[in-house]
Amino acid sequence: MSSRTGEVVRKSKETQLTARVALDGRGRVNVATGLAFLDHMLEQVARYGGFDLTFRGAGDVHVDTHHLVEDAGIVLGQALSRALGDRAGITRFASAYAPLDETLARVVVDLGKRPYLSYNVALRGRIGTLESEVLEEFWKALSIHLGATIHVDVIRGRNRHHIAEATFKALGLALRQAMTVGGGPGVPSSKGLLG
Repeated sequence: MSSRTGEVVRKSKETQLTARVALDGRGRVNVATGLAFLDHMLEQVARYGGFDLTFRGAGDVHVDTHHLVEDAGIVLGQALSRALGDRAGITRFASAYAPLDETLARVVVDLGKRPYLSYNVALRGRIGTLESEVLEEFWKALSIHLGATIHVDVIRGRNRHHIAEATFKALGLALRQAMTVGGGPGVPSSKGLLG
């Protein structure tokens, strides 16, 4: 099997980002975007996803955190999609729960190249320097650029940090399972193609 790696560089007037993933890694993570809470969330996805992630960047956070957070979702989604290649043999579907103290989150994914996001996370207010509402933009961008249906549900929770972190941990756990090779030969679809 070829190396399942993906690398993306994105430069715009608002952000400059690079990401490199190795799906069959050990969860080695090196992240620095200039936005500490975003770094923390990206680290959770990679560690619990079991893939290596190097992610570097900066953005116009003096304006708002929106551009950097959304573009991080674009770049991570593109890097993961490139690493998955034609997706032959992957498990494709997966779900995971992650608790964090009083919070319980569930993420369900389908890596079938059909972008869709169902985001049932009632987050409002600031987490560190990040307006928590912009996290939904990360998830939207990730879904589109990864080519994934993603359902995110917070079953219970009160603390904003716990709620956000539990969803990102559950995402990592679900991706680890869905990206696993072992789903049989060929593309995992009864149609014979994805999308």
